[in-house]
Formats: sequence, C-alpha cells, structure tokens
Amino acid sequence: MIELRASDGHHVTAYESHPDAATAAVVIVQEIFGVNPHIRSVVDRYASLGYHVIAPSMFDRVEPPPVDGFTELTYTPEGVARGRGLRQQLDWDDSVLDVAAAVDHVAGTGPVAVVGYCYGGTMAWLAASSLPVAAAVGYYGAQVPTDFAGRQPQHPTMLHFGALDTGIPLDNVTALAERYPEVAVHVYDGAEHGFNCDARPSYHPDAASIAQQRTNEFLTRHLDSRDGD
Repeated sequence: MIELRASDGHHVTAYESHPDAATAAVVIVQEIFGVNPHIRSVVDRYASLGYHVIAPSMFDRVEPPPVDGFTELTYTPEGVARGRGLRQQLDWDDSVLDVAAAVDHVAGTGPVAVVGYCYGGTMAWLAASSLPVAAAVGYYGAQVPTDFAGRQPQHPTMLHFGALDTGIPLDNVTALAERYPEVAVHVYDGAEHGFNCDARPSYHPDAASIAQQRTNEFLTRHLDSRDGD
C-alpha cells in the first residue's frame, strides 16, 4: 500500500507490486467494488508477468479509506448497491486525475498501459483518449459505447464485452466498433457482465481465458521492449 498525489492535490492510496527488472508498467483500475482482494490478485497476476503494476483506490475521492487498507466491497446485492452509490458520487474527470497519478508513478519503469474492469473499463477508455499511455484495455465499461463514445482513443485500445451483458446492449457495442475500426473490440458468446472476475457468479472461464490471452498479446505488442522492437 502506497500513497499517490493527483495533480489537484488529492491523495490516493494504491496497491502496488513491482518485480525486479520490470521494463513496462500496467495501471489496473477497479470495478465498483474497490481495491478488494480480487483486484489485488489481478495486480499480482500482472506483476507475475514482469510488469510494474499499481491499482489506485478510486473511491478515496468520496470516502476516506480505512487505516492501512482500502475500501473493499463484496460481490453481493449490498455490495453492488453501495458500490454504485459511491461511483455515482465520483466525477469522471477527477477520476482521470487519479489514474494519471498512477500512470505518472510508474512511468519511470517504461511504457504504461491502463487495464480496467467494469467502472474501470470506462476509465481505461478515458485514459486512452486523454493520458500519455502506450495502450489501454477495457473490460465491459458500460459508459464507453454511450456517454463517452465521442472520446476518440489516441492510443492503441482493446475492449472486451459479454454478449449476455444486460447493461450494455450489443447494438451499442456494434456501433462503437464501426465508429472506431482501429479499436480491437471483442464480444464473448455466453458471457455476462463481470465474466472475467473469478470471484463473481458471472465468471465465465472460457471467455476470461480467451480475453486474457488477447490482452497479454496486446500488451506485449505495445509494451514489451525486451525483444528489441
């Protein structure tokens, strides 16, 4: 656990893992459930691939974190309701400042990507359009095809969606893919919202595995300098 400072002076706690000899970095942006055990496990998984990884606690803007910890919510109806309530209090542009602070913190390692899930999937899209990142990957960000469809990515971007996600109509996803043919948009049959999270009932192992493989290859292509490219 470390503390970052955004450009407007706001202090952000974050979970960080930085293996020796990392030459690139990944910022993980949480779901609406905070920097909980699942998100920390995602950080650790990416760190095991050799990346310098950090996950800022986005809810710090609206709720002081516990001492020596993070705001953590469970995958229950109560957790969903509370997470949605906290998210609705966040200003999107302020949240971009917190992601920017995380990007700045790890930028000395090498090229940086932002990978986000749910709420974080939308934040990854916003990062691609406004921050100095090498790449961005968003998983089922509900506001991407609607509220922020006009925010054109300035950097390589990949998006993952579940075909059975009731909160993200496929027509909107199709329209987004047609609008931005340079964006790699993937839709997974049989997958619901949250299909990548192995702590949720909607976890879809096959879709998660394929999406992870595509994400890993995408990050290698845009971040990995070890092969001399």
